[in-house]
Amino acid sequence: MRIVIIGGGWAGCAAAIQSKKSGADVLLLEKTDMLLGVGNVGGIMRNNGRYTASEEMIALGAGDLFSITDDCSRHKNIDFPGHKHANLYDVTKVEPAVRRYIKNMGIEVILEARAADVEMDGNTIKAIYLSDGTMIEGEVFVETTGSTGPMGNCLRYGKGCSMCILRCPSFGPRISISKRAGVEDLLGMRGDDSYGAMSGSCKLNKDSLSDEVKEKLNRDGVVVLEVPKEDINMDKLNMKVCQQYALKEFAENIVLLDTGHAKLMTSYYPLDKLRKIPGLENARYEDPYSGGKANSIRYLSMAPRDNTLKVKGITNLFVGGEKAGLFVGHTEAIVTGTLAGYNAVRHGLGLKPVEIPVSLAVGDIIAHENKMKATKDGLRNRYTFAGAGYFARMKELGLYSIDTIEKRVELVKMKGFFEQKLV
Repeated sequence: MRIVIIGGGWAGCAAAIQSKKSGADVLLLEKTDMLLGVGNVGGIMRNNGRYTASEEMIALGAGDLFSITDDCSRHKNIDFPGHKHANLYDVTKVEPAVRRYIKNMGIEVILEARAADVEMDGNTIKAIYLSDGTMIEGEVFVETTGSTGPMGNCLRYGKGCSMCILRCPSFGPRISISKRAGVEDLLGMRGDDSYGAMSGSCKLNKDSLSDEVKEKLNRDGVVVLEVPKEDINMDKLNMKVCQQYALKEFAENIVLLDTGHAKLMTSYYPLDKLRKIPGLENARYEDPYSGGKANSIRYLSMAPRDNTLKVKGITNLFVGGEKAGLFVGHTEAIVTGTLAGYNAVRHGLGLKPVEIPVSLAVGDIIAHENKMKATKDGLRNRYTFAGAGYFARMKELGLYSIDTIEKRVELVKMKGFFEQKLV
């Protein structure tokens, strides 16, 4: 059985690993020259409820990628405004580590392979076509192409192409395979009812910071600098994808995290204003390449799906990551990608796909997001273990903890569940 994964971000890598562990032959396609997508500018793991989710997945037998990010962490168990016990992985080291792991498993990877179209037989995908005309056949497909881009969306709903880590001008636009297969995309919204949301952070070149700021960042992992009162902009918080950081502390201060580069926890910040802040007089952007102009627009290409992550209306297509809904973060992508990859193999064997029980946070977020996005208010929200509304829900339901997590997995008789070989 051949499972074809379209998109090599965190969700796609998780789906590929899980499909391979379950016994299938796996082909992973990625349109750029690197895996992990926005994971190459991310770096935050285990903060708030993501700790619970990570440990649940490890107990479920899907800890592969969490082990890699733990190993690549520059700082562990740090606090920053609104967030506790975070790990910060090194964005300069994690992609090669994941790529080696995947290739050592025997997963076939094709980079610079942009999916462009599909061949259908009724409501079943028979093959996909790459932008160069190559036909890729498979029994089951998993789409994890994300929801950022193409450039036209960044122009229409944002402030233009920011030349983000996905580099659409170099590698071409993302194309929705589910839409090519005949399923209409769902669009996320902002509070003002406009579509999409702006990416949540930028990167500064660490060597462009003052010696004092750089030393503190390397030592502590976090630096908080006050924003001049005349430059505080609370309205900007409403634009962010990452609602877990839409706190007044992130408008009143510059929050820098050490992920190899200096991760600036804001969607954008004009360079002339940034350089007014002591320690940042020579600051220079690493990503996005447009500097302080803007950042990329996301959540404009979600597929309707059930709680097994199968796309509604297509017999053999599963989705993970942002393609599966209004999820924010690497942990959330790994969770959904893992389930999509596992259920793709089950489907290929003629077995009924499974849902993760809602008594676990990793199952509840999948079911809750799916229910909520059927409403207009739900489409305005984002769903993450790390904060905002869903983290509050975790606490209300007693799903958030930093201990006894393995026991909860044992209670639903799913210890090591994803380690089972199906083929």
